[in-house]
Amino acid sequence: MTLPLQDNILIVDFGSQVTQLIARRVRESGVYSEIAPFNAAAEAFERLKPKGVILSGGPASVMWDDSPRAPQGIFEAGIPILGICYGQQTMMQQLGGKVEGGESGEFGRAFIEVKKRCALFDGLWTEGERHQVWMSHGDKVTQLAPGFEVVAVSEGAPYAITANEEKRFYATQFHPEVVHTPDGAKLLANFVRHVCGLAGDWTMAEFRATKIAEIREQVGEGRVICGLSGGVDSAVAAVLIHEAIGDQLTCVFVDHGLMRLGEAEQVVSLFREHYGIKLVHVNAEDRFLGGLAGLTDPEKKRKFIGGEFIAVFEEEAAKIGGADFLAQGTLYPDVIESVSFTGGPSVTIKSHHNVGGLPERMNMKLVEPLRELFKDEVRVLGKELGLPDIFVGRHPFPGPGLAIRIPGEVTKERCDILRKADAIYLEEIRNAGLYDAIWQAFAVLLPVRTVGVMGDHRTYDSVCAVRAVTSTDGMTADIYPFDAAFLSRVATRIINEVKGINRVVYDYTSKPPGTIEWE
Repeated sequence: MTLPLQDNILIVDFGSQVTQLIARRVRESGVYSEIAPFNAAAEAFERLKPKGVILSGGPASVMWDDSPRAPQGIFEAGIPILGICYGQQTMMQQLGGKVEGGESGEFGRAFIEVKKRCALFDGLWTEGERHQVWMSHGDKVTQLAPGFEVVAVSEGAPYAITANEEKRFYATQFHPEVVHTPDGAKLLANFVRHVCGLAGDWTMAEFRATKIAEIREQVGEGRVICGLSGGVDSAVAAVLIHEAIGDQLTCVFVDHGLMRLGEAEQVVSLFREHYGIKLVHVNAEDRFLGGLAGLTDPEKKRKFIGGEFIAVFEEEAAKIGGADFLAQGTLYPDVIESVSFTGGPSVTIKSHHNVGGLPERMNMKLVEPLRELFKDEVRVLGKELGLPDIFVGRHPFPGPGLAIRIPGEVTKERCDILRKADAIYLEEIRNAGLYDAIWQAFAVLLPVRTVGVMGDHRTYDSVCAVRAVTSTDGMTADIYPFDAAFLSRVATRIINEVKGINRVVYDYTSKPPGTIEWE
């Protein structure tokens, strides 16, 4: 069986840091989209047969001898094309226009003036109006390619928006995908739905049905094993696969003793009792805590936990026997980020806890049902599958668990102290109705002791830091502005109810310069 291709938009990536936002905006308008690096775009174009193409921005200059280019064939395919920033510049140059280096460039907020109507503006902008956009360019177009005309200008970009209505080619010097361009999402929706003529009927229900058919086709009569972490990604992947193949799936939940209060019990109850999924629950707390003894370097802690997880998982998989496939909760950003534009090394900020090393060692084929989805889309799919809101909507939790929220050595005693403090903090956030407004909130048990007074007695106990941030994708984050009364209530409860803590502080660090997690 060959599954039919769905209507889609191909996004050619030239290395912009916000290319993923283009894909998200297109999907938000109800149209499926995929990203392909410029050097693999020709193959992706042939495979996807898209109804339209968007050329992303990027850090290169079209005046470089080896600057990236769009496949020439897409300009000859008779489908609509939208070029953004660098995408506009390479489109102009490849089609016969000219681009030059700007003396000063244009960065940040700018205002464009609409000079002419075009299909991209239908129902949105009209002649004579001024609109805020977000610019980030040094080079600029100085001569249009044949057939193009100017439809909007800015102070620093006389060709802010250009159009070839006959060929349905459009180009913007600004970035419509970022929130700083208020009407940007509507412009992109106009392109994919009005210009490209797509219905905007791609839904998570449709994705669910298509993916179930794909899983059944891939797996056949084979058996699948899935490692559950307790997180949203592996949970949604497991439930989706179970819906497709039932008892051909076995899940292995490695409980490393580093989860939040009551979380391990919730995982077992949800998957074994509610969904009836075959689940092997491995209590490996002593094994993990024993291996962590004496480790204080965060990178060594992460690597030990990742390696030990693989070892335990392999042992349990061998006991089960007969599995042909390994299921993973790989997401679309993981797939995109694996592509290198330069082939050079990148600095490791933190090792990511993933079971990516398993397939080669275990001689299994991969089943990755979420590899086309962004994180927020996984949550929507989880709700579509009937996972409870308290599970689907929970804040991100790192694979190494509490081990990286306890700077210094990790012990069972310190884990138990942190679990209680964290539970109180999250309970207060939920009681205040703030949980869903926060991207991530958690407590950290610091390797610092301070003097305190409780009753008539001197104490010398640990400091607990609490952290809460807002974000859309975890790449950047701002602190959540709790009022003083809320923080005072949290501190009072933690100090009164958790033995071993006598001081609570709030982390006011944004990302950057800090990371969301402490380690």
